[in-house]
Amino acid sequence: MKDWTGNSKSVHSVLGASNHSLKERETNDYYATEPKAAELLLEVEDFAPNIWECACGECHLSKVFEAHGYNVKSTDLIYRDGGMSETFDFLAESKPNSWNGSIITNPPYKYAYEFVEKALDTVTEGNKVAMFLKLQFLKGKKRRKLFDNTPPQTIYVSSSRLLCAKNGDFESTTSSAVAYAWYVWQKGYKGNTIVKWIN
Repeated sequence: MKDWTGNSKSVHSVLGASNHSLKERETNDYYATEPKAAELLLEVEDFAPNIWECACGECHLSKVFEAHGYNVKSTDLIYRDGGMSETFDFLAESKPNSWNGSIITNPPYKYAYEFVEKALDTVTEGNKVAMFLKLQFLKGKKRRKLFDNTPPQTIYVSSSRLLCAKNGDFESTTSSAVAYAWYVWQKGYKGNTIVKWIN
């Protein structure tokens, strides 16, 4: 009997590439981040009193930040309840208003680059941007230019897997083959990026 040799999508699916999946992606790329990810971030980083969670989904991360005493503005393209402040298309404005605080989110992966650029353009000097992204975000010539021009201050690689649940359904999401990290920028930082491990 012939051994199974996979198919053209199998390797990409195991690696967690966004556009190669055996399952359909959620229409608006809504994959909620388990709250533990926010707890881990707050163990290693301090942020400004005001945090904008600009792709908040059902506020899984926002609630953790609020529990730690931060003032949180929670917005998303789609209203999904959970305590969000308002619906807002973070990428829609061609010239964003400045935000005197930190921006922290797990952006839709297909727009991750745009979210990082927009967030760095939006926060005021010295404030932080933290994005929960796949390790694969480190790859690519376009992203290399981003990292050269605006290097993250620290990248926190999660040693154990953290879950991102399609449509926020954590009960049906029990494991993940995808490696994630928190990428943390401080606007104006020009030094080398430090890589650390958490979890």
